[in-house]
Amino acid sequence: MKNILFDILIDIVSAFIYDIGIYCFAVNARFAPAGVTGIAVIISYLLGLPIGRMALLFNIPIIIITYRILGRKFIIKSIKTMLICAFVMDYIIPFLPTYTGNPFYAAICTGVFSGIGLTLIYLRGSSAGGTDFLIMAARRLYPHLSIGQITWIIDGTVILIGAFVFKNIDSVILGLTAIMASAVVIDKIMYGIGAGKLIFIVSEHGDMITKSISEETSRGATLLKGKGSFSKKDKQVIMCACNNRQVLQIRKAVVKTDPDAFIIITESNGIYGRGFKTVSDI
Repeated sequence: MKNILFDILIDIVSAFIYDIGIYCFAVNARFAPAGVTGIAVIISYLLGLPIGRMALLFNIPIIIITYRILGRKFIIKSIKTMLICAFVMDYIIPFLPTYTGNPFYAAICTGVFSGIGLTLIYLRGSSAGGTDFLIMAARRLYPHLSIGQITWIIDGTVILIGAFVFKNIDSVILGLTAIMASAVVIDKIMYGIGAGKLIFIVSEHGDMITKSISEETSRGATLLKGKGSFSKKDKQVIMCACNNRQVLQIRKAVVKTDPDAFIIITESNGIYGRGFKTVSDI
């Protein structure tokens, strides 16, 4: 019961943030955001019908099509989220003031607000429905296609339709801007919090380097066995996960121990385990 009540609370907060992005910024700037909400905005512009209820209506056939693919539990949880989003959109958000300034700024704000709202929904294992369902279903049916490809195909189609309806080519640019801003926000919130760096060090002095890293940063490391493809000499590969602030310290520790070491530094979207986020957070 506590989880259900907390889910409802998060849905209400998420709905406010998401709907503000759509209603207060996108509608007045006259461009269609991505997905079913974008279609609802177009219908609202043409016929004056409420956005929330139109989005809910368009979600019904999508739910029927994807029900077996996505599963009963996820669908039911998402329906709860969609109902709350529709109610907030039609009965609460219209009382808030709308932004009437630069359309480009409106597109950025649409992306930021909708991105934050969707992230909160995703983190609770739910969905706002619409193209999310289609993307997930298409991904399971056609695993060779990336999520990015599927998303661009579906959302790009909605944005192009919006350009014809609003009779303004700028609406395409604004719609794409909103999509990109939303994607950046979602990635940064969902992955940026647990993000860090993964460092690979190839050296013949692995034990000394791991000791130096531990002394400098209190970070552990994993030693792997390797072999040089040209020299045929046995090497040690040190794998060390760290936060962004510790990269420079580790580099200095490595160079001080072995100036000839080969260092590779890569981005890590999430690090789980001792010293980082717990495995249960996955």
